[in-house]
Amino acid sequence: METVFNMLGELTPCGGGDPIPLLEMKLLVGRRSSCDICLRFPNVSSHHCELNMTGGYWHVRDLGSSNGIKVNGEKCQSKCLMPGDILHVARHRFRIDYAVSGSAPPPEDEENPMSMSLMEKAGLSGSPRRSEESGSGRKSTRSSRGQRSSSEDDFIMEWLNDE
Repeated sequence: METVFNMLGELTPCGGGDPIPLLEMKLLVGRRSSCDICLRFPNVSSHHCELNMTGGYWHVRDLGSSNGIKVNGEKCQSKCLMPGDILHVARHRFRIDYAVSGSAPPPEDEENPMSMSLMEKAGLSGSPRRSEESGSGRKSTRSSRGQRSSSEDDFIMEWLNDE
């Protein structure tokens, strides 16, 4: 009896080797044998990154790995992968090949989260208090916390809890 797999794409090692089929909508990539895609290299973290099929496109997200991920040579935390893109997991390069499903345009990638401080991300850097703080050392922001709207609190909590 022949088993038929519903392949959603594949990762082809750029240095040669067998393509890795992408068989699930969400895949964990890492060094541990429990990962969906196990890469047994010392510079790959135990849980290195996650691949997600969303809206017909593959997305990659770093899971706090030591050696990071890159897409087409650019370091990132998360990114939409287009067919033919090169994904670097630590120093290991893979070309992702898949057929885009659906007719939606590719989603806009978020700005590099490392380009902004947590204070800026939380919307607290544009306040007048910032100029006071820079001139006189540390000042408490406790009084401004009570003035934040619930939508800002929701944004901060969602960002902190983002998987």
